[in-house]
Amino acid sequence: MEQQSAPSLATAQRSLYDPRVRHPLRPPLTSGCPRTSTGDTAYPLDIDYAYDSTPADLFRRPAAHGLERWAPLLPPLVAPGLGEGHTPLVTLSDGVLVKDESRNPTWSHKDRLNRVAVSAAVFSGARGIVASSSGNHGAAAAAYAARAGLPCVVFTSPYVPPAVASFVRAYGATVLTVPVDTVRPLMRRIIDEFGYQPVSNLTETGHTGHPFGPEGYKTIAYEIFVELGAVPGAVFVPTGYGELLFGVWKGFHELTLLGLAERTPRLYSCEPAAAGALAAALRSGLPATRVPVGPTDAYAIDCETGGYRGVVAVRESGGAALTVTDARMSEARAELAAQGLWVELSAAAGLAALRALREPVEGPVVCVATSSGFKDIATGARDHAPMDPDWKQIAGMLRSAT
Repeated sequence: MEQQSAPSLATAQRSLYDPRVRHPLRPPLTSGCPRTSTGDTAYPLDIDYAYDSTPADLFRRPAAHGLERWAPLLPPLVAPGLGEGHTPLVTLSDGVLVKDESRNPTWSHKDRLNRVAVSAAVFSGARGIVASSSGNHGAAAAAYAARAGLPCVVFTSPYVPPAVASFVRAYGATVLTVPVDTVRPLMRRIIDEFGYQPVSNLTETGHTGHPFGPEGYKTIAYEIFVELGAVPGAVFVPTGYGELLFGVWKGFHELTLLGLAERTPRLYSCEPAAAGALAAALRSGLPATRVPVGPTDAYAIDCETGGYRGVVAVRESGGAALTVTDARMSEARAELAAQGLWVELSAAAGLAALRALREPVEGPVVCVATSSGFKDIATGARDHAPMDPDWKQIAGMLRSAT
């Protein structure tokens, strides 16, 4: 029997730029704060809670799959889940900890966001959901929409990885592959004419995304804290638009609000060197910016536009914005594979940034690995033709591997 959610303590949506500006909890404001956003920057919404009413035993309860475990500190979970969360914290040979998000139902961290975002669609009476994604987000959105009995539209790239394409179509989503400059206008028309709710970004002047979605990522911080029994020294997070980075920071920040921790860890955003929108924004002192994107195989985080959430997470945690090359990510992915963890290239950005960092980092150190190696573009594209069953060749291969 599926675990029942406890009542949510969520009270309002508030501007992340100015928390004094508050809005009702529904409907979700998916185009940013209408009062504090400007022509230059769209500021996202944050979710506020009645923290004083948090159950005293919330962080002492038995670990369990499903975000219901953390329901009081999440928006209403009115859509059913798939047992997301409670992913393992794996210790590498040198003591670095890896939070392996590939163990989620659709093999990525996006399941946490979509459990919350699809619940928001049900909560606010949406007739369906619509997403734009070339990877993990589309797969997770399609899965959680199917679970909730909602139709789902996914705008995707013609270069979507084979495993992701299989996921999205298996869940019955309508898949649309159109020129990139037509995606947002078509999404808005679907929202207006069909009553669907977006679970992807709609704004041009900085990324705002869904106001409820990043709340699901807070649970990563909760799980790390419970397993370690303390706050780590630093967390390295693969970063595209910054939603995951912000969610992890907010989870640790809430622990300080609840009096369970005295500090947050330093948060390090880890972007591909071919992009780096968040790093550029922080260098320039801007709330968000746009950068050209060069060639990279880290397709899941090669974002040309940043978001204010990432700026807040790095600034408030005393962390830093780092960029890493594809070569560094490939080395980190190989290191993880040698210890039994197979992740996509983008998912190795956290470990890659840690290994490239020249300054010492106070531990414990956690690297978030966001998704499975099955999600990579190159996976499944190799030649698997039968080889000659010659013993000398086989024995030589075995000797070279030992």
